[in-house]
Amino acid sequence: MSVSRSAIKKEPVVRNTMELQPFVWVGTDKRGVKMKGETPAKNANLLRAELRRQGITPNVVKPKPKPLFGAAGSAISTKDIAFFSRQMAIMMKSGVPIVSSLEIIGTGHKNPRMRKMVESIRTDIEGGSSLYEAISKHPVQFDELYRNLVRAGEGAGVLETVLDTVANYKENIEALKGKIKKALFYPTMVIAVALIVSAVLLIFVVPQFEDVFKSFGADLPAFTQLIVAASRFMVAWWWLILFIVISAVLGFIFAYRRSPSMQHGMDRFILKVPVIGQIMHNSSIARFARTTAVTFKAGVPLVEALGIVAGATGNKIYEEAVLRMRDDVSVGYPVNMAMKQVNIFPHMVVQMTAIGEEAGALDTMLFKVAEYFEQEVNNAVDALSSLLEPMIMVFIGVVVGGMVVGMYLPIFKLASVVG
Repeated sequence: MSVSRSAIKKEPVVRNTMELQPFVWVGTDKRGVKMKGETPAKNANLLRAELRRQGITPNVVKPKPKPLFGAAGSAISTKDIAFFSRQMAIMMKSGVPIVSSLEIIGTGHKNPRMRKMVESIRTDIEGGSSLYEAISKHPVQFDELYRNLVRAGEGAGVLETVLDTVANYKENIEALKGKIKKALFYPTMVIAVALIVSAVLLIFVVPQFEDVFKSFGADLPAFTQLIVAASRFMVAWWWLILFIVISAVLGFIFAYRRSPSMQHGMDRFILKVPVIGQIMHNSSIARFARTTAVTFKAGVPLVEALGIVAGATGNKIYEEAVLRMRDDVSVGYPVNMAMKQVNIFPHMVVQMTAIGEEAGALDTMLFKVAEYFEQEVNNAVDALSSLLEPMIMVFIGVVVGGMVVGMYLPIFKLASVVG
């Protein structure tokens, strides 16, 4: 809720369990000072009555106009949820009641979808629901891990501490994801641009050279003939090639999302790719260790925690391994023994887990494991970027430069004959 002169006059608040809509209003207080603000209410008449009760004479009360474009707002991202968790933790630690915290966060958020969701959570809590019950109505934004951590925090009476832990967790995981995307995005985009440039040369530039070559009346070098043939094919069938490429990409994405066996196969393949595979290994271990440490520290039982953690590893191979670990732990195996049985975790991780279990500090050890492997990912991504830059330059030089050389070969040949 935004209001001018908020330090002079408290913003009127209309609470109603029924659906509210935002209104903007302009009025004057008892001293004749002009005030304005934005307040959710069921209708304008109720808002006017509430304003008068607060000592404000309303002059204008009307529904807040919707923006012409982007009225629905952007989708709620993981960063939005991380920021929400951080704000909640800070305000609750400062002694601000949970309902007031939600009201402040919801009103101050720029994304209408996020604002609407926070308002819904606040309304549910005012109606007697716990925070866990309120966020459970939004499973897309608050996954099973988040919900279980909040439930554990509420049960133990340390909700603000758990929310702070969740905020740290979300921020670390997002930073890790960002590093992985950076490692994969840069070379992919450069190669894509090189292929697009090559296609433009073949479709628009090479045909111009071909007309010039015909006037020579001499045989073209074999390499130039190959480029000319590729150009003719591209000019005649570019639409079919474009259709096949787009269909293949969309088909792959659709099949990957719908087929668990394909996801399993792709994740296994990625783990075996040189350099990239090691980054993905380290990333999955870091996410497993951090997520397990956070859930265990929050008081979630270990077997239940492993069930939640499995889906947070970001890789089907690790997900299946963690689920097997959960089954072993549920029948009495120590975590380090179950980890050793799946034969996918490095010896160092198994040993640190064993030490943590023996010392009764499993969460502390797993946090250290997570920090180590997150740093390994950072180092590997930086090294990969340094390694790929010269290789990408060579690729572009071979593809684009080779095409340019092929076009000028007949000219060089003609010049040597004339000379």
